[in-house]
Amino acid sequence: MINLLPPELKQDYRYARRNYRLVRWLAAFLVAIGGVIIITATGLFIMSNSIDSYKTRIANAQGQLASQHYAATQQQVTGISNNLRLMVKVLSKEVLFSKLLARLGQVTPPGVVLTNLSISQTQTGIDITAQTANYNAATQLQANLAAPTNQIFSQADLVNITCVPASQATNSAYPCTATIRAQLTNNNPFLFINSQQAGA
Repeated sequence: MINLLPPELKQDYRYARRNYRLVRWLAAFLVAIGGVIIITATGLFIMSNSIDSYKTRIANAQGQLASQHYAATQQQVTGISNNLRLMVKVLSKEVLFSKLLARLGQVTPPGVVLTNLSISQTQTGIDITAQTANYNAATQLQANLAAPTNQIFSQADLVNITCVPASQATNSAYPCTATIRAQLTNNNPFLFINSQQAGA
């Protein structure tokens, strides 16, 4: 088939076809760019929401962990503190009888034999029972126990002195029995923990 169209018109048709193809490629390219933009924006939006959600979860988890650790630690510290306080309280009332007996032996006058020691209900007082050769030995024991230089008792009071004839006494060398109630000094060296150590 012979094309009898003028060359200018032929050229116009050729450029028109090329322009049509270019327009189609341009439209496809624009659609592709729009799709990429939409996909990117959607991804960024979802990612931003996820980041915010995870930040919130992490903050909540950290807050819970912090509060749990704080509460648990505080409870442990309180328990340890209470146990130490109780231990100091108990030990501050424990009398070291080995040291106390040695000191009592030093201040016991001749003619006196200690027969019994018992702690009173106050836990700082001691009832001392002794057999003595005579009345004077019993009063001398009371005076020695009450002497502040001995640092044993803050006070020592005679409860009673009973003397029987030597022939009726169980031990004829010690016919008198004396009972003395003595109050330990607050800072005496015979407590496992005295008040000065407990205060320190």
